[in-house]
Amino acid sequence: MTLFVGGLVGASLGLGAWLVATAVLDARRTPLAVRVLPYVRDLPRPDGNHPPPATSSNAFAGVFGPTLAAAGRAVERVLGGTASVGRRLQRAGLEMDVVQFRVEQVIWGLVAFAVVAVPSGLIAAASPERSVPLLIFCVIAFGLGVLLRENRLTAQVTQRERLILLEFPTVAELLALAVAAGESPVAALDRVVRRTDGELSAELGRVLAEVRTGTPITRAFDELAARSGLAVVSRFAEGIAIAVERGTPLSDVLHAQAGDVREAGRRALIESGARREVLMMVPVVFLVLPTVVVFAFWPGLVGLRLVVP
Repeated sequence: MTLFVGGLVGASLGLGAWLVATAVLDARRTPLAVRVLPYVRDLPRPDGNHPPPATSSNAFAGVFGPTLAAAGRAVERVLGGTASVGRRLQRAGLEMDVVQFRVEQVIWGLVAFAVVAVPSGLIAAASPERSVPLLIFCVIAFGLGVLLRENRLTAQVTQRERLILLEFPTVAELLALAVAAGESPVAALDRVVRRTDGELSAELGRVLAEVRTGTPITRAFDELAARSGLAVVSRFAEGIAIAVERGTPLSDVLHAQAGDVREAGRRALIESGARREVLMMVPVVFLVLPTVVVFAFWPGLVGLRLVVP
């Protein structure tokens, strides 16, 4: 008991001393913005350059941000896969980079560590000989929390791509109707983006923003095809880019792609039903059939009991 409490107090003092030393070293390096700000304070600023308000989140980031960033870099060195994580962040539509994602992984790991450390500390206080196994268990919980955030990212990618597949036929048909009505591809894209709301509409809105800032429409759709994780969306973007570049009928291409996606959805539904046929039999075998047997044989059993003396 005394050994565990002493170790806990020593770890707390060491962590506090390390935080104080880190803060002192950071304070000695004055940022350039702080040195220049007194000389440009009276100059007018654009609306987007006002300093952020002092909030609790900013204070938390200022105190623990460097420590979390260092822990995120350590997780990055252990796990690796920067290109894969960046690709999945892009496919999930998350506005963060790999460094921010690693910091979130560290936070998830710390939360898991804290959840396991509280009961582990109580158990260790009652049984000091279990301190080392419980500490190992807390470290394992931290690792599981880190991996759980990455698994959550994969689930977010799957969910977003499923929503895009559901929205794709409708968006493609609307684009085909707008183009068939005589609008240009950019005007049709603008109309569809303003009239729809969803993940695919957000991607098309990004393409429209790139076109309006001077990017050629073929290049914008090529970039959409490159960052998309779905073959359907890649074919859609490449088809529009080729149709605009070569002057082929765009409405026919969009109608054909929408029909292909609907047909693929029907095939996937049939295959899912075939795979779950056994699971569909579970309630019949274990719930409906025993109930039918009981209702069929229970009256005869009662009659036998009444007849037999």
